[in-house]
Amino acid sequence: MLKFLLKVLDRLEEIIVATLIGAATVVIFLSVIHRYASGWAIPGVQDWLLSLHFGWAQEACIYMFIWMAKFGAAYGVRTGIHVGVDVFINSLKDKTRAKFVVIGLLGGALFTGIIGTLGWKFVWEVGMRYAVATAFGFDWPDLTEGPTSPDLEWPVWIFYSAIPLGSYLMCFRFLQVTWNFIGTGQLPHHDAGHVEGIDEDINLGTADPVHPAGVAHGLGGDK
Repeated sequence: MLKFLLKVLDRLEEIIVATLIGAATVVIFLSVIHRYASGWAIPGVQDWLLSLHFGWAQEACIYMFIWMAKFGAAYGVRTGIHVGVDVFINSLKDKTRAKFVVIGLLGGALFTGIIGTLGWKFVWEVGMRYAVATAFGFDWPDLTEGPTSPDLEWPVWIFYSAIPLGSYLMCFRFLQVTWNFIGTGQLPHHDAGHVEGIDEDINLGTADPVHPAGVAHGLGGDK
C-alpha cells in the first residue's frame, strides 16, 4: 500500500510539473501571437483580436513557473538531478563519506521543513484564514480578506501556497532519500541518456561496476 501511494505521489509530482511547463508555454505562445497579430489591419479579424484580453498572461506564467520550480525542486531531490559539488565528499573513506551524506540530507530536510512552516504561516495570515472561515462559516476575530493579484484578481494566498506545499514535499523527498541511503547505501542518480519506459535491450559493452557507498561498511566501518 505504501509503495502504491509513493508511486501515486511520484506520478502526481511529474504531472504537475509537466502540466505547468506545457500550460505556460502555450499561454506565452498565444500571448505573443496575439500581440503581433493584433497589428494586422485585417477587417473584422483585427477588431476581434483587440477584443481579446491577454493582460493576465504574464502574471499567470510567472506564478506557474514559481509552482513549477518548487515542485521541480522536489522532483530533483528524488531523482538526483540537482547540481552539487561533491569532490571532497567522494574523496573520503566510506564510513566518513556516509556520515557526511546523511548529515547533508538531514540538513536539507531541516531547512526545507523550516521554509515550509514559515511559508504556511504566511499563507494562512495573508488570506487563507479568511477563505477557510468564509467557506465553513467560522466567526474568527480580526479576519482580513487579504490582497489579490493585479491582473488575474485571484487571492494571492493561492499562488503563495506553492511555498509550503513545495517545501514540505521537498522535505519529504530529503527524508525519503536519507532512508533509502541508510538502507542501501545508494543515492538517486539521474542518467541523462536514459529514456523511461524503454527497455535497455542493447548491451553497450562492459562497464566498471559502480561501488555503492553502502551503509553496511559506510556507516559501520572502513573496508
